[in-house]
Amino acid sequence: MSFTGRDILTTEDLNKEDILEILKVTAKMEAAVHTERVLSLLSDRIVAVLFLEPSTRTRLSFVTAVHRLGAKPIIVADAKSSSAQKGESLADMGRTVAGYVDCIVIRQPQKGGAKVIADAVDVPVINGGDGAGQHPTQALLDLYTIQKEKGTLEGLKVAMVGDLKFGRTVHSLSYALAPFGPEFIYCAPDELKMPEPIVSGMRQRGVPVTETAAIDDALQADVIYMTRIQKERFTEAEQYERLKGSYVLNRGLVESGNRSIVIMHPLPRVDEIAVDVDELANAAYFRQAHNGVYLRMALLALVCGEALV
Repeated sequence: MSFTGRDILTTEDLNKEDILEILKVTAKMEAAVHTERVLSLLSDRIVAVLFLEPSTRTRLSFVTAVHRLGAKPIIVADAKSSSAQKGESLADMGRTVAGYVDCIVIRQPQKGGAKVIADAVDVPVINGGDGAGQHPTQALLDLYTIQKEKGTLEGLKVAMVGDLKFGRTVHSLSYALAPFGPEFIYCAPDELKMPEPIVSGMRQRGVPVTETAAIDDALQADVIYMTRIQKERFTEAEQYERLKGSYVLNRGLVESGNRSIVIMHPLPRVDEIAVDVDELANAAYFRQAHNGVYLRMALLALVCGEALV
């Protein structure tokens, strides 16, 4: 299926062949950037990068991707600078912006908000994160990172640790990895467990799932995906104070488990990975963040019908 004009809203919408095609184009983009630095694939395109929630890596990597493809970005980097502050609906905002650009990248706090915009416009929409819903581009760059670090996506044991209830990155990653025959270890406090529909959905797909509160169980995996306890998702400060710091991965813990485990994190970290882990060869989280540019270049080029062949 052609990606031209297609929305990228959730990893549930992508099958195994889609994912492999995206990763193949991502590798080509990485190689091209290393030789040419800036391409001209989208030199006649304008891309809206609309971020109504705080972001560093996702926003900057999307803007970098736009520039490296030769396109021009128009940027909203703060909800306070948009008409959302005046009560404008997402659909109306989308209809307005679609008249200016060839593609819309959107991050906003409403679960399913990216689909609201996609349903209202006729240009491709890429979801840069929708509240506690999904974050498909993060999951895809995570797959690209795992593929580079482990040499395969097939049959891996992957542990996800921390805030699995509100963590849109782990929701998306679960669905994205499912076609590759993984085994999942979901490690979280009872209050922050992976939502039951995702757990049951994985089991219905034949994916073995272990739920635990013990990080020692997670350290036996091939890949450990740490997440922060997200203060901004809590309605009660007391609950956040009680749960923050539930898991802290340090060098001693890593060395007590599977020493070849690939350590990932969508960033930003707070205190859930100690700085003494950073120098380990298998600490991949900064490489992971850098891979976001190539992945987002691939998606932008694909939906605009201009991918490298």
